[in-house]
Amino acid sequence: MERQKRFTLTIVLTVALVFFGTGGYMVIEGWPFDDALYMTIITMATVGYGEVHQVSDTGRAFTMFLIVMGVGYFMYVVGLIVQFLVEDRLRVILGRRKLEIQIAKLKNHYIICGYGRIGRVLSRYLTERYLDVVIIEKNLDRQEKMDEDGVLYLIGEATDENLLIKAGIKRAKGLVTAVATDSDNVFLTLIAKQLNPDLFVVARAIQNTAKRTLQAAGAGKVISPYDLGARRMAHAILRPTVIKFLELAFTDDSTDIQVEEILVHSTSRLLNVELKNSGIRQQLDLIILTIKKADGSMIFNPKADTRIETDDTLVVVGRARSVSQLAKMLQS
Repeated sequence: MERQKRFTLTIVLTVALVFFGTGGYMVIEGWPFDDALYMTIITMATVGYGEVHQVSDTGRAFTMFLIVMGVGYFMYVVGLIVQFLVEDRLRVILGRRKLEIQIAKLKNHYIICGYGRIGRVLSRYLTERYLDVVIIEKNLDRQEKMDEDGVLYLIGEATDENLLIKAGIKRAKGLVTAVATDSDNVFLTLIAKQLNPDLFVVARAIQNTAKRTLQAAGAGKVISPYDLGARRMAHAILRPTVIKFLELAFTDDSTDIQVEEILVHSTSRLLNVELKNSGIRQQLDLIILTIKKADGSMIFNPKADTRIETDDTLVVVGRARSVSQLAKMLQS
């Protein structure tokens, strides 16, 4: 908006000076419009082509004044152009520096490599849940979208180790590879696990043949959007009620029902307590679907005498408020 005002002011000043000079020569010297306009242009431009007609002493004084005005106006325009260029450069530098400072403060955040259709939707989903996200995108054409969405991002190749370190990969909780090719996803997974062995990597597989390679590279979860979409469509036909429930629990923010996983900390007040004595079902009205043990084994529909142990991950379903209360009990 400020630039538009300056641009408009420049045009108005140009027209005003030209009309002022033209009108001055017409009044002082009595010249016709075209001669007065020509004299005004060459005087303001200081090109030195010579006078159109012999001018009077008053006309010479007016010409000198017009030259001073023209030179001053020219310097103003040059300064304005330089200011635009410098402001643009400073805005880019300061903006990039601000992003880097914000990213440097993050911890336990998520890195999304690629801001295409999948990356953008995933980023929006995570940020809506107040999770910190950093985007790495090499396509400059997507920078405007990232600015509009207000996400933290870095421009460059996701397979660049220095860029991954700038994105805070050593402090990150997880990384999602959603770049263009399976080979890039494999290479990125290898680099990410090398920089942070504890990092949980979710990799997109475009071809089914790449799934095993991605898992061997260290990906904690490999997802094929095409297979996932096909299975979802099949389940929608075969199990419509189940799909409706899952959509309510996972995608419909208007509902109060949630399916959530909660990690049990060593400081939890429910540590080594049996489920029947924990109050999870009786007081919080939550259902425990499964418990993932520290060794990766799963206990589906756990029995009432199952004990809650350190590093267990409880998958529960119930109202959002109750889920939040249980998270506090298991993590403090």
